[in-house]
Amino acid sequence: MNEIWFRTGEATVLAAEGQYTDAMPEVLIGSVKGPVGQAFAGMMGQVQGHTRMFVVRDLNQMVRPATMMTTKATIESLAYVELLGGVVQAATGDAIVDCLIDGTLPKDQADEICMIIMIWLDPRCADHAELDQADLYRTNYEATKIAIGRAMTGEPSVETLIANRKSVKHYALDGVVDYD
Repeated sequence: MNEIWFRTGEATVLAAEGQYTDAMPEVLIGSVKGPVGQAFAGMMGQVQGHTRMFVVRDLNQMVRPATMMTTKATIESLAYVELLGGVVQAATGDAIVDCLIDGTLPKDQADEICMIIMIWLDPRCADHAELDQADLYRTNYEATKIAIGRAMTGEPSVETLIANRKSVKHYALDGVVDYD
């Protein structure tokens, strides 16, 4: 059994047309005995505007490995909290369990590792009259699975990053920086 010490991953899955349901989780996975475990334990308190919670699939169904989720955006309404602790948490939990099922996460280490997931939930979702909660579930489920897979395989690799240095650029730099 190889000890998982410190692995990171992220992914972006874009929303359906007219939705604000983009998902961009950032995942940290590691041993409960190492720096990830220390960070996990240190997250047990609350920070105003950035709720921290265990990932549960439903009542009394906390996932393994134990996973703490928190937001990247400041929580400002009960509607936001309900989406975060409802649809987004359920999608995240289902993705984690499916990663155990498909072998992305090692079942035999489920109690030896823990995860921290930073969640992007666009604040506009809370007030969006035509919010598609199925799309919110879809994007968070897919992005969480991808991010965990990337963490466990070390993707993108250094070789990929170097090969794509000039061809891939941050979307915010479109028209700002010329890579040629």
